[in-house]
Amino acid sequence: MANDIHEFLEMLLKNLQSIGYVKPEDIPNIDLYMDQITTFMDSQLEASKRHEDDKILTKTMINNYAKNDLLPPPEKKKYSKEHVLTLIFIYYLKNILSISDIQSILNPITENYFGNKDGFDMEDVYNEVFNLEHEESQKLLKDLGKKYKIANDTFNQFPEEDRKFLHAFSFICLLSYDVYIKKMLIERTIDELNAEKVSSSNEQHGKNK
Repeated sequence: MANDIHEFLEMLLKNLQSIGYVKPEDIPNIDLYMDQITTFMDSQLEASKRHEDDKILTKTMINNYAKNDLLPPPEKKKYSKEHVLTLIFIYYLKNILSISDIQSILNPITENYFGNKDGFDMEDVYNEVFNLEHEESQKLLKDLGKKYKIANDTFNQFPEEDRKFLHAFSFICLLSYDVYIKKMLIERTIDELNAEKVSSSNEQHGKNK
């Protein structure tokens, strides 16, 4: 069992290191056309693909993000470094949140920091969030190791030939429950932010009467 967990954590650490994230300094400081954006994102986030022919970002996706006011419009069909940073946020968030939820949390960020020349900008926001990666990765490894051990201690009374699949099933259920709870907390937090925004807007409207 100990060897199984050790091998599992080594494999997981290797996978986490291969995925990483897009560093701001890796993003070109020149404006890019859409084709260049999709090529860049595909190369930088290739390790995140489940299947080799999966697309990280397409022209249709970018156009849809712009239509849904998730992405500020490009300047003369060119996208800045801040556009790329915004697209990276969208890429990660869209895996667990609806478009409307992403709008709720991302639009205030782009409204306040996108193209801001007098203070903090989108790169500062990006750095602040993703600088937490190393610490969180270490916590994640410990938590997953614990869940892996728990899963492998289940179904001991079941036929031995079935246990490998049942252990994997237990592990999937544990991870799914974790994702479910966190997703529920994210959605509740977004709902609270939206409620505060509506309350503040109504209060301001009342003062203006």
